[in-house]
Amino acid sequence: MDLEKKLKLLPTKPGVYLMKNAAGEIIYVGKAVSLRNRVRSYFQSSRNHSPKVRAMVENIADFEYIVTDSEVEALILEFNLIQQHSPWYNVRLKDDKRYPYLKVTLNETFPRVIIARQRKDDGARYFGPYTSAKAVRDTMKFLRRVFPIRTCNKDIQPGSQERPCLNYHIGRCLGPCAGKVTPEEYREVIDQVILFLEGKQENLVQDLEKRMEQAARELRFEAAAKLRDQVKAIHQVMERQKIVTDLKVDQDVLGLSTVADLACVQVFFVRGGKLIGREPFFLHIAPDDTPGEILGGFIQQYYSRAADLPKELLLPAEVPDANIYEEWLSALKGSRVYLRVPQRGEKRRLVEMVEENADLVMKEHRARAEGRRRERERAMTELQEALGLPTLPRRIEGFDISNIQGTEAVGSMVVFIDGEAAPNEYRRFKIRSKDTPDDFAMMREVLTRRFVRGLKEQEDIAKLKEQGEDWQEEEAKFAQFPDLLLIDGGKGQLSSVREVLRELNLEHIPTMSLAERLEEIFIEGRSQPILLPRNSPALYLIQRIRDEAHRFALTYHRHLRAGRATKSLLDQIPGVGPQRKKALIRQFGSVQGIRQASLEEIKAVPGISAKLAETIVEYLR
Repeated sequence: MDLEKKLKLLPTKPGVYLMKNAAGEIIYVGKAVSLRNRVRSYFQSSRNHSPKVRAMVENIADFEYIVTDSEVEALILEFNLIQQHSPWYNVRLKDDKRYPYLKVTLNETFPRVIIARQRKDDGARYFGPYTSAKAVRDTMKFLRRVFPIRTCNKDIQPGSQERPCLNYHIGRCLGPCAGKVTPEEYREVIDQVILFLEGKQENLVQDLEKRMEQAARELRFEAAAKLRDQVKAIHQVMERQKIVTDLKVDQDVLGLSTVADLACVQVFFVRGGKLIGREPFFLHIAPDDTPGEILGGFIQQYYSRAADLPKELLLPAEVPDANIYEEWLSALKGSRVYLRVPQRGEKRRLVEMVEENADLVMKEHRARAEGRRRERERAMTELQEALGLPTLPRRIEGFDISNIQGTEAVGSMVVFIDGEAAPNEYRRFKIRSKDTPDDFAMMREVLTRRFVRGLKEQEDIAKLKEQGEDWQEEEAKFAQFPDLLLIDGGKGQLSSVREVLRELNLEHIPTMSLAERLEEIFIEGRSQPILLPRNSPALYLIQRIRDEAHRFALTYHRHLRAGRATKSLLDQIPGVGPQRKKALIRQFGSVQGIRQASLEEIKAVPGISAKLAETIVEYLR
């Protein structure tokens, strides 16, 4: 069905629409109060459209839509689809999946505080997400120094009588594993940790001071001294927290700074009038995205996973459909949340202060990025001069082999473009030949497969171009050849690789090998190794590529080895077929996990009878 007919059939209900290009890729996801009005507007006169919308419309070959019951449902669905497809024309948080949380495991009898990368509906309490993993680790260190909470990952139940670890003896843990504390007493300490993370340090200090005075009255001077030290440490944190307003409403204050296709949203977390933290977030944007659109995209993506929602969000610009966002945020929080754009007074001063901080963060980010770019250019230039390369090595491919006495042998190919790792270009190879553990033969196989496949793809692309047909870049996984090949090894490995390239008429591709012991560089036609200075950016670059190739190969090798170990053990147990094996691994994570599980825990796995559980325990132990 052509676009004209599809446009006529659009309903007037709220929903989400997905714009697609000629290759069927989703390039934009949007929400609408009326799908008919919103989607049709893209295909009307382009004079009123922004450059971004005009560029997008030129690439639209098709669209889909999903009807929802309300605008809020459309907002939630839009977020989920943006996360799933990462459309080119949507505002997107950079590397948002990597933002860490602090997790208090309230779903455990004796909770822990750990770092988590995902927020789950598991009964735990989450704080974050945070942009700085270092800041999260520093907070963890502070919490463990001030509050005697456990750091182990044991499944501790009331009445446990294990031998306590060193942390108990030095006063860093209350010793729940040894039955030294009841769940109720331990929970009091966890409640203190939560108060601290919520930014309610004043309430926490008052509580601790009362306990300290009571301990002193009861002549428990050692306990009073510990409480005094806790109060002192928390006071030091409070002194660093700046009082920014006399208002006692919990607020998140957002500031925005944009340059070209990058935006920085700085968030100040104000609780009880005090600034308890701040986080900068970077987003991919189109240069003509409005401040309101950028802020709307950020609110949608960040607050859908934020662990703590304030009563007010103070913004520097109006967000389109602000009432829908307010309704959605209020439902998440369970009480009213307001989006405000202050024009004057103390709240306006707060927003201006945060905007200044956003500008400073953006300048620092760009300065660091420019410094890294120059360093990478310098490294590539040095490498070109040292190796006598005809062009700057913008695309470098590194190869490595990993095996144990030839078993589960694998090869890796990593790619660095303009001095930066390009993980989407990485490839891995399972060695097919029986010439193992011959590293030379395995490397020859990997290089042959890589370049034979690349030559075939180049042929196919040339034919399609002759016929005037389109071809998809992502389908040509090996068509682009490197400016430099990097092999882990010495002269022998280099000769072996050059042999392969000559056989394929690709001897023009520059090749080097890096011998690990003295970091010697070998190239064809030169008997003596090249030694770069230890502080050379070029040496640092090729070391990174070599180490990354080694890591990637080793990871794949371990994965295959683990699968083989799982197969060799579980498949020998009578009555354990593929489905039961899958259920066991899903429940316990590994064969080692199954081995450590109790008989009762194994019985509880769906599909495992009492008799089979006994058989499993007997085989594994």
